[in-house]
Amino acid sequence: MMRAALALARRSLGSTWPNPAVGCVIVQDGQVISRGRTRDGGRPHAEADAIAEAARAGLSLNGATAFVTLEPCSHHGRTPPCADALVAAGIARVVSALEDPDPRVMGQGHARLKAAGIAVEVGEGGADAAEINAGFLLRVREGRPLFHLKIAGSLDGRIATASGESQWITGEAARRDGHRLRAIHDAILVGAATAAADDPELTCRLPGLAARSPVRIVLDSQARLSPTSRLATSARRTPVWLVCTNAAPAARREALAVLGVEIVEVERASDGRIDVLAAARALGLRGLTRVLVEGGGQVAAAFLKAGLVDRISSYRAGLVLGEDGRSAVGGLEFARLSSAPRFRLVSARSLQGDTLETWRRED
Repeated sequence: MMRAALALARRSLGSTWPNPAVGCVIVQDGQVISRGRTRDGGRPHAEADAIAEAARAGLSLNGATAFVTLEPCSHHGRTPPCADALVAAGIARVVSALEDPDPRVMGQGHARLKAAGIAVEVGEGGADAAEINAGFLLRVREGRPLFHLKIAGSLDGRIATASGESQWITGEAARRDGHRLRAIHDAILVGAATAAADDPELTCRLPGLAARSPVRIVLDSQARLSPTSRLATSARRTPVWLVCTNAAPAARREALAVLGVEIVEVERASDGRIDVLAAARALGLRGLTRVLVEGGGQVAAAFLKAGLVDRISSYRAGLVLGEDGRSAVGGLEFARLSSAPRFRLVSARSLQGDTLETWRRED
């Protein structure tokens, strides 16, 4: 039952921020009688969604067990606490995968259930629940979202030829899977050079998932993004955030803001570029929990040097471009192997001739 609740939570990834993606399955006499998950924009919560489904079917929840992937909330926000809703519904037992570290909850949801005489069990499926909501947990604990670096390159780690040609190094199946990644993240992030060179849309173009296109973010210290770019001209349809420094000319910022681009000003690093740690904090303050970093090499290097890359999805094609090709990652400027960022292989699979490897940062 918890596996089913976890599957429901995964379905909500990328659409619930600033809230976590949660799944709930309610069982009575060994039979599933209702299911719920956190809906778009974070409301309703999974428990309320499952309770409402049962109500629509005219089913009583008296004596039922609720399997939930995160501790039910105990605070009043835009909706009443889910812990109270479970009590009112007559739930007799709650199996919760994980305690919520949000200071507004942090064990209080479980305590409220116990005070009402509901049996509470915590921990089943906890590791999977923590992975699903790794971004939410990072934002609560460290004030920043999870950053997931996507690389599509050659066997020798090149993402373009010396002339800049990159379409297409990987095949159609790998590109489709890259769009799947976009759909399960809150935002996609690229640097100013990538935005200028490729003029990308950065939307999800899988059939039926266009509405899951995330926020599009450009790191652009001087606000050089062209007002005629595809990003700027579509900002009112799909949000675009431009992260710049206070050195960016006001006229450029205003020209983009008129088009609907949200301007996010952060501190400068010592080299005059954007301080990526400051950018990470700013994105966390705006509620983002999962950000897909798509390029280019200098942006990837900046996030790696800052210790901000938490996951890597590496799509590798069976070709070699040589040292004059453009590297997937810019210079990291360390002299010893002990200084290199290290990652652990989570999975590897074939995608019609290409290989997708998923890596997790070693803490």
